[in-house]
Formats: sequence, C-alpha cells, structure tokens
Amino acid sequence: MSENKLILSNKKAKDITKDMIGLFFEDINLAADGGLYAEMIENRSFEAIKSKGTGRNYVFQEDGKYAWSSTCGKEENLELSCNEPVSNANPHYLRFTAKAAGEGFANKAYDGICLTKGLKYKVSFYAREVFYKDGEITVSVTKDGTVYAKNSVKFFSVEETDGYNAMIGNCEAKVWKHYETELIADGTITGGRFEIALTKEGSVEFDLISMIPEDAVAGIFRKDLFQALADLHPGFVRFPGGCIVEGTSLMHRYYWKGTVGELKDRKIQTNLWALQGGNTLNAWEMQDSHYMQSYGIGFYEYFLLCELLSSEKRRCRPLPVLNIGVACQFRSYETVSVDSPEFQEYVQDALDLIEFANGPVTSKWGSLRAKMGHPESFNLELLAIGNEQWESKQVDVAPRYIAFEKAIHKVYPEIKCLGTAGPFVNHELHTGAWNFYRQNAEKNKNFSYAVDEHYYVAPEWLYQNVDFYDNYPRSIGVFAGEYAGHDINLTNSVEAAVAEAAMITGMERNGDVVKLASYAPLFNRIGHSQWTPDLIWFDAEKVVLTPSYYIQKLFSDYAGSEALELNGQEKTLREAQLYVSLVKDGKDTILKIVNGSEEDKELNLVDENEKAISVEAEVAVFGAASGKVVVPVANGSVDPNGPNKSISADIMSNAELCKMRFPEAAAYKVEAKKIEGCVKIPSKSVLVIKY
Repeated sequence: MSENKLILSNKKAKDITKDMIGLFFEDINLAADGGLYAEMIENRSFEAIKSKGTGRNYVFQEDGKYAWSSTCGKEENLELSCNEPVSNANPHYLRFTAKAAGEGFANKAYDGICLTKGLKYKVSFYAREVFYKDGEITVSVTKDGTVYAKNSVKFFSVEETDGYNAMIGNCEAKVWKHYETELIADGTITGGRFEIALTKEGSVEFDLISMIPEDAVAGIFRKDLFQALADLHPGFVRFPGGCIVEGTSLMHRYYWKGTVGELKDRKIQTNLWALQGGNTLNAWEMQDSHYMQSYGIGFYEYFLLCELLSSEKRRCRPLPVLNIGVACQFRSYETVSVDSPEFQEYVQDALDLIEFANGPVTSKWGSLRAKMGHPESFNLELLAIGNEQWESKQVDVAPRYIAFEKAIHKVYPEIKCLGTAGPFVNHELHTGAWNFYRQNAEKNKNFSYAVDEHYYVAPEWLYQNVDFYDNYPRSIGVFAGEYAGHDINLTNSVEAAVAEAAMITGMERNGDVVKLASYAPLFNRIGHSQWTPDLIWFDAEKVVLTPSYYIQKLFSDYAGSEALELNGQEKTLREAQLYVSLVKDGKDTILKIVNGSEEDKELNLVDENEKAISVEAEVAVFGAASGKVVVPVANGSVDPNGPNKSISADIMSNAELCKMRFPEAAAYKVEAKKIEGCVKIPSKSVLVIKY
C-alpha cells in the first residue's frame, strides 16, 4: 500500500480563472511570415533589408532582389525601381525584361514551395507595362524541371500613340493593374520553385506577388498551424510580442497603425530577430538576415485570429501589447520623454486602438475596421501597457504607465490595463515594480488588472517554486506572460514539460490571483530558430507538437472555475515530488497529479470520510513516448554558463542546431477508466482524473 495519501474535498477554497491558459504570439523563428501567415512567397514586395550585427551594433542594407532570381541565368534582366509605385509605403518593385519568349523569374519561397496534390492556390500580383504587346503572363511551380502547377493570364497592354498625342495627354496611361489566377497542384511536392514568365519578348513591372493555398483559414492563416492553436482552446492571445513591440530602435518599433488597411499600404520593415540574439546561433550575419515583417498578419488579423479561435468551450480574448515610447532595453537606451508631444502620440495610439477594436462604424478607426470587413466590435477588454520594461537610470517606466492608465480610463474605464514587472523574477527590479503597482492600486482599484512577469528557467526552479504564488497579495492579478522550462540543452524535453506542469498546478491553485498564463515562444520553423524551446515546431509540410504543447492542452482542456480545499496536503506531497491541484468544473471534479520523481509513485485517493474513492472517470495521461524520459546532456558546443546558452554559427548550422534540440517524443492519451482508491503515476508524468 502506498504511503502517499490525498483526501479529496468537495469544499470550495476560492473562485479561479477558468480561461487562464492562453497564447503568446511573437514573430520570432519565422512565426508569422513563413509560418502562421499562409503567404508562400518570400519578399513579395521587393522591400527586403539585410540586417547584420548585434542588437546594439548593426547595419541595415537594402536588398530588394533577395529571394528572386532569373530562370534563364540573366540576372541583368531583373532591375529594381521606385518610380510611381503601387504604394508609397513600399516604394520598390521589380522591372523584368524578357529577351525571348518564355524567359522569367523565380522565388525561392522560404524553403521552397510545398504543394498538396489537388489543392488550389490563389496567385495574385500587380503588373504594369513597360513594353509588352499581346502577350500573356504564365505562373507555375516547378521542381527539377517538372511543372507541377501552371496557369496564365492575359496581360493588359496600352496602345501606343504618336508623340503629339502623348504630349497633350491624349492617350491611356500605363498604370498598375491587379491580376489574379489559380494554380491546381498536379502532385504533392516540397522544395518547389515559384516562377513567373512572359510568353513573348517584352518588359513588365511587378509588385506584391502572392500565393496562398485555398484552405488557408479566412484566406490568411496556414490551416495546420491554426488547427494546432484551435485545439488548445486558448483563453486569450497576447500579441504582437515581445521584443519586436519595442524594436532595436523606436524607428523600427511595432506601430499598429502601419499594420492595418490594405496590404499594399502596410509598410514592410525588418525584424529585430534578423540580428544576432536569442539563444540559438550567434554571428555577425545570421542565416535569416533578411527576416522581415510584411504585416500580412497585422492588428486586424490578430483580432480576427482571436475571434476564430473562440469556441463553445471559451472565448479567446485579444490582449494587445503597446509600446510606451521605449526601445528594447536589451538593445537600446532610446526613449521618448514623457513630457514631450511625441509621447502623447504613443498615448493617443492606445486610445485609437481601442476605438479601432470597439468603436462604432461612425468613428474614424471603427470605420476602418468596418471597411476591412468587420463592422462588429472585437470586444477588446485587455490592454498591456509595455512589454517587459524595467525601471533604470535610462528608462522611467512608472510615469509612462501612469500616463497611459489615466488617459485610457478617462475615456474607457471598462478597459483592463496590464502592467509589467520586467524580464526577471526573484530580483529587486521585480520587487520594485510590484511595489509600484500595489501602492497605486490602494488608491485606485482600477489602476492595474494584472502585472506581466516573465521567467525562462531550469526545470529545477519550477519544481522548487510551485508555491511561488501562495503568498502573493490578492489586490492585483498576475499575468505569467512568458515562461518556459529550459533544460541544460534548451530542448523541448519531457523533463521540462513535467516541471512546467508542476508549476501550473501552483498557478491553478492560486487561480484567484493568477489571471493569465502563456508559454513562450509559440512557434519555431525548423532550421530558422532564434530561440528554443518553443511550443510548436513546423516546416513547410508538417507540424510537430512538443511535450510542452500537450501540457498546455491538458491544463486548458481540464480547467476549472473553483479550486477545492487541499488543507496543506499539497505541501506534504511535494516532499515526495508529487504536485497536485484539485478543481471543480460544474458538476465535475478534476484532479491533476504531477510526478516529478524519477520513480513511479502511488497515491491513495480517499474521500472526506477517509474511504477509498470508487468512481468512473475520464483519465488523461502525459509522459515520454518511450516510457522513460531522455536525460538532457549539454552538447559540447553549448556554453552552460552563458547567459543565453547560444552557439556560434561557425560551429554548426541552424538545421544542425534544430536537430540537436528537436523536441522529445511525448505520449498523451485520454480514456475512460474506473478509479479504485489507489492510482499509479509513472515517473516524470502527469495524470488527470475527471469524475
């Protein structure tokens, strides 16, 4: 008989947040362009920038022909220009000259075009004549000389006039025209090449070239990646970051107004993660030095994503993060003075965002939302003021938050503002931030709904801090906005996931104060990492669900609205490396048990009369697919004492690094089962019993 015992109470201890588990989206590891955004063409508007250097010492160089090449080896046939563009926001476009029929140009499309046999793909582009009469434009996808999809469109040409008529304007102007066609895949391939060709000799200008599969959700989101998110039933999405909110400089901050409206008018800019940084490879010029933000997923699409991820199970609430006039403090000391007119523009951006999300169609920004296709309100409730700023000699965070909060609540008292405790916990900066929010909350209960705190830590830290929130004052909520277990090799290991589960039992037991929690980062395109571990790995054709993904799913699927009394039993069980939470969801009782030990454990389950329980239950089990976890061992090229455990790019490629850190295989099973008193919890596993 096991010596470990748990008395299952039916007495409510506190109300808790049922929609606590959510998502944090940042465009890192090709999460947006090349990831969730279903666009298959890379550098579609010829605005690429090559970024070289570190966060504080870098060079940006225009490289508009990046990802494009001639199909006939005549690179001189491809020229960039910027005269009367499709949009002044993105002034560059391509002038292509075919010296013979059939010549064209191609796009490398991230890791190559991936086609699914029988699937349709929408292709669109802008084109303008230089000189091209009575010809067509063909669009195709090829691989190794074989054509797997092809179609053509008739080109609109302008009749030439004599010099006199041209001089007096008696002629039709050569203007940009928008073209659309459809490709149907004849076969399933990866690594294909997207091509455009002219059927006759001539010269045509092109811009905003796009290819999106017909199964893209809402015509925007890659279907399999979207489904992976939908299956988590998230309670919220925090967006758009992350460090990219702040930018390497304020010039390159995330400016939400630049991400809405027509695609052609969204000013493309470089991505902060194109530079050396994160915890994967370090080099003066990174593999993804052309990493850009096209804003095909902009603030409108983020709001729409939240709406699409909402289900009968729960509503997915949007949680935008706004810049507070501070560039990324890890990379810059640049700020806008709180006393300046420029700072007031940042505050006004917050007010305008709320109007964009919730305002009537008769308002300026509400009318833009309606014009984009959503006259109904997005029902924005939450707004994060700043990302992970901390108080320092260079940055005055407190007056910035005060200014935002005062302005927002003067007009929109219903909005719940969230503050930030910076990127550290168990630190004086963390303590100082919390003191600021709590002191102000004593005078103004509406001052802050929750404070965002981040921790990327070893699994050992998570086990040791399961009680982290037990003694937090309840005056302000907690938002665990970025957290993850980082083993010594920065792998998505079962060990790290089980430790995360242990920590979340503590969050759940304290669900009256922990209002929101999101693992970070969300996505990682294999071979294009700037940071590991991540919740979901993927490439052009597949999605890899990590051990941490299943933990998030487990706590989302089996969330409760009430925490039940444990009367200190959780502390006793912790000595046996068992971590528990007990919640109620309607009539259902849900028990979660995490075994952090390297040994199998047994736990006696009894009712309040000390009688062994006997129930028909739904049981979910998580553990290593092999039945035994992999013990992470530091690779020789990793500096275990380094601040980010990064690797020099001259030691290995990104693909090699991703192979080294590839997620450990996990097993997640749900079945109906009779529970008779004692349950067995395998080593390094999680057991959920719903009855």
